[in-house]
Amino acid sequence: MQRLFTAVLLTLVLALPLASAPARAQPAAPYDTNLQRLAEIMGALHYLRGLCGAKDGQKWRNEVQALIEAEAPTGERRSRMIASFNRGYRGFQQSYRTCTPAADIVIRRYLEEGSRIAREVTARYGN
Repeated sequence: MQRLFTAVLLTLVLALPLASAPARAQPAAPYDTNLQRLAEIMGALHYLRGLCGAKDGQKWRNEVQALIEAEAPTGERRSRMIASFNRGYRGFQQSYRTCTPAADIVIRRYLEEGSRIAREVTARYGN
């Protein structure tokens, strides 16, 4: 499931058109809510997978960084994506100190949800 999620995420990153940065505020893309949710999921996975003994290291942080670089949001759009990642990380950091069966369920569900979001955004907005 994790490999599928990563493969779909990479497809999403490569398929989304790069946004050109105008001189002023960058308008919201129609898929921004989805990307923010995906970033939040990656933040949660970054924390929970490490807590539960996965040897991912910086994998999920690097994945969201690649997504941000590919999307090239500026200003408020960029800030919202970063804040979403941090919210996902900190939300679980505040509630989970050890890996539990519930944490394992969250990991599995988030991998599935992240894969679904990446597929849907790619299918709808990809080149």
